[in-house]
Amino acid sequence: MKKPKLSPGCVQLYTGDGKGKTTAALGLAVRASGHGLRTYIGQFMKGQEYGELYALCDNPYITVEQYGSPRCIHREEVTSQHVDEAREGLTRALEVMLSGEYDIIVLDEVNIAIWFGVLTTDEVLAFLDQRPGDVEVVLTGRRAPQALINRADLVTEMREVKHYYQQGIGARRGIER
Repeated sequence: MKKPKLSPGCVQLYTGDGKGKTTAALGLAVRASGHGLRTYIGQFMKGQEYGELYALCDNPYITVEQYGSPRCIHREEVTSQHVDEAREGLTRALEVMLSGEYDIIVLDEVNIAIWFGVLTTDEVLAFLDQRPGDVEVVLTGRRAPQALINRADLVTEMREVKHYYQQGIGARRGIER
């Protein structure tokens, strides 16, 4: 199969309090792989074992790397190590983006990384400034800063209407993790 080039590559942003931001980005990666496009997914604030790590590990068109603690942290628990991990992740994602090997770069939970203070909006904007014109970038996570919303070509806000968390149902294996 001849590998298509994206023309133009765009910046997509998935945000909001509803479920489905990472799932949408993963779905895009799977769809793109069916057309021979390669996707790099850098997961910020994540070091846990999520189902997508297993599901995608044998897909030669998708690479997933995590930059984060093996446990969920709260905003007030951020340490310099968390900041270092996030910055190393952004540097790694930039290297990958500039390598020419990938068509799509997903910065999963990058908006939360900004909200937690482990990255800055300016750092992510600088990343976007270096995006080649034929590379698609997808930014996910709640609380997207207005500057990223303004910069994106497509913005989707996931809005929670009803959620089973409110009934005491926690994160389930294969559904939320």
